[in-house]
Amino acid sequence: MDALRKALGALSAAYALIFFCAALLHTGLPLGPLREPVIVPATIVETLCGLVMLVGARGALSRRPWAWDGLFHTHAGALAGVLMGILAMAFGAGETTTLNTWYHRVMATLLIAGLAGAGYVSRVRR
Repeated sequence: MDALRKALGALSAAYALIFFCAALLHTGLPLGPLREPVIVPATIVETLCGLVMLVGARGALSRRPWAWDGLFHTHAGALAGVLMGILAMAFGAGETTTLNTWYHRVMATLLIAGLAGAGYVSRVRR
């Protein structure tokens, strides 16, 4: 389980970086060839998701006693943010782009997998 904790911690740090990049894109700042429309609520939610994922990564990688619970809750919180973005796009609250659609689908899938892994270990530990 130690390998899974380390993997989820490293992935959480990578997801935080992805969330921060997405937040920058939604401020209107292009990152290389990537450009997204300015969407202030998306910037706020993605920044919060990135911060949450950093907390989970820190807990997992520094072997805190709350690491597994932290990974579970941070993945759940970030997934809630991604699902809000998917719903906002579905209801036409913002401009929908191919990159944005792809980003939300991939992040939702990855976060669900991480949530399942952290949930499995939390259940096995009981």
